[in-house]
Amino acid sequence: MQHLREGLGIKGVYKVILHEPLTSLHKLMVIQFEKGTPQTEIWRAMYGCASYRRVGGKWIVAVDKDIDGNNTNAVFWAMSYRAKPHRDVQMLMHKDSGHGPRSMIDPEDSAVLINAVLKEPYPPISLPKKEYMENARKIWERLGLPRLQPEMPWYGYDLGMWNDKLEHQAQLAVKGDFWETGKWCARHRRSDVKMNAEMRTVEDKPGRGGRVRARKKK
Repeated sequence: MQHLREGLGIKGVYKVILHEPLTSLHKLMVIQFEKGTPQTEIWRAMYGCASYRRVGGKWIVAVDKDIDGNNTNAVFWAMSYRAKPHRDVQMLMHKDSGHGPRSMIDPEDSAVLINAVLKEPYPPISLPKKEYMENARKIWERLGLPRLQPEMPWYGYDLGMWNDKLEHQAQLAVKGDFWETGKWCARHRRSDVKMNAEMRTVEDKPGRGGRVRARKKK
């Protein structure tokens, strides 16, 4: 942390986690970033970790603050859904192999940098809100069921793609009035939008005949 923040002056670094089980703090590093950190700072931080110690950082993963860097399941989740290998992965050559079994074929090692930070707004985590999950936990404990050990993400939260209309529909579902949402959808049926079209690509404003016009792709 001191090297990244003070030595290199990198902004947005929230926490650095060094994976210890079996890898002995050397091989796997996870860097958590504050929301809105520029991509240039994220890459500078990963390069900085890779060059700080000659044997440190064979796998360096950048994640958002909401990803628990101590939970490898959460890290793999971020790598699977917030990174694209052809765009978000870099390889650095000529790293020292450090301790452990050494290859007799190639004495040098390398480092892989993975940018698993969100690059754009995403739909919310597909789980009930924290308030509902906490209430469910109280019921669980009151019934004397086995102790729970929640791991993030264990409740739903906004990732940038949530608006007042969706919130209203969610509240209707909570009250059992989900049929009202069905009626709204029926009134807004269209024949000019392909099935399973991303809502992000459709403009929500009146068009001809009161319909909603689809945004043309450039």
